[in-house]
Amino acid sequence: MQLHPSETHSLPHLVVVGGGFGGIELIKALRKAPYRITLIDRNNYHTFQPLLYQVASGGLGADAIGYPFRLIFRNQSNFRFLHASVERIEPENRLIHTSEGLLPYDELVLATGSTTNYFGNAAIEQNAMPLKSIPQALNLRSDLLEEMEQASRSNDEDRRRSHLCFVVVGGGPTGVETAGALAEFRSNVLPHDYPELNKLEMRVVLVEASARLLNGMSAKASERALAYLQKMGVEVMLNTAVKAYSKPELLFSNGEGLSTHTLIWAAGVKGELIKGLPEESTKSSRFQVDAFHRVLGLQHVFAIGDAAGMYSEDAPKGHPMVAPVAVQQGRNLALNLFAALKGKPAQPFRYRDKGSMATVGRNKAVVDLPGFSFGGLFAWLVWMFLHLMLLVGFRNRVVVFVDWMWSYFTYERALRLIVRPYNPSEGEGR
Repeated sequence: MQLHPSETHSLPHLVVVGGGFGGIELIKALRKAPYRITLIDRNNYHTFQPLLYQVASGGLGADAIGYPFRLIFRNQSNFRFLHASVERIEPENRLIHTSEGLLPYDELVLATGSTTNYFGNAAIEQNAMPLKSIPQALNLRSDLLEEMEQASRSNDEDRRRSHLCFVVVGGGPTGVETAGALAEFRSNVLPHDYPELNKLEMRVVLVEASARLLNGMSAKASERALAYLQKMGVEVMLNTAVKAYSKPELLFSNGEGLSTHTLIWAAGVKGELIKGLPEESTKSSRFQVDAFHRVLGLQHVFAIGDAAGMYSEDAPKGHPMVAPVAVQQGRNLALNLFAALKGKPAQPFRYRDKGSMATVGRNKAVVDLPGFSFGGLFAWLVWMFLHLMLLVGFRNRVVVFVDWMWSYFTYERALRLIVRPYNPSEGEGR
């Protein structure tokens, strides 16, 4: 590809692959650095993934959690954006093969994030619905509404119950929050939009392979989340794994099964890897990095965020794949790149865990702070405030706040359109 003619070629070229939390934070921190910075991403927008489940359940519009990269960095003179997919890296020649051609680099940062982990189960990968991107959230929203429509016109009781059974696999924050949102949909939307259906026939089932929910949080937070979900009518199955799924038949590890047309997979993620790097540079589907974010065995290649596996005595399995880690790593790497330009030593990364949180539903959330855990209404307000502040863009904060207030006081979820990916063969007719 050809570089923009106004670029100063005497400056080193820093390429960042992936515009998630880590990549965005790194580029912001380098706004005054003597680099030419190019961000490559297959999307032209940053996705605020913690609120994807609200798009899927009709609580928010897609544009409320997506923000264009060019708008984020419109005042950053050393920034360029390339809308492309990365096909492979050629580290020996410092070249990136993209869908738009070759791109040379001086320093490369892999901030590719994570993708859904199906643990090798091809049938589940083919039939389950993931929740890692805005298109997937919109697909899930459409599926939820289509199942309602199917159930409303079905005279067969078993088939109707199958359409009204929604199974969420994975008891982490995404699974808990999605199950809670579906339970609120059953209480607040179904009776008004589908009066011909009995809301008691709609089942929301949350399946977790371990002994408790929210394994990354405290036992108190786990107990509170379980109690909240059960009070909302969510059926929680602990110590249970999914063995097979061939729509609509779902089979569990304990030999039990149920019939469902919607299996939402939130059971795990893995790093989004790129071809071209040596095998010894990766471990457990993550790029192996040292304490300075350098990919092992390579020069001038770094990795941060979910895709980076920084293994140590303190983190034998690597740091958790959450946004705060990515943000802190982006900032630390920016400082080290500045230091390298000045001939100063780099600083090793130290993760500062400031706490974690998850929301279950209206007035229900759990928050863990160092040495302190709480839940309920105050935790829910804290969760709302922090997520509003973390959203990229003032407009998105306003839109989300207004939508939240509207939903809170009216119990409405107005975004109930069935929108599937456009297929030219279907035309535009009715």
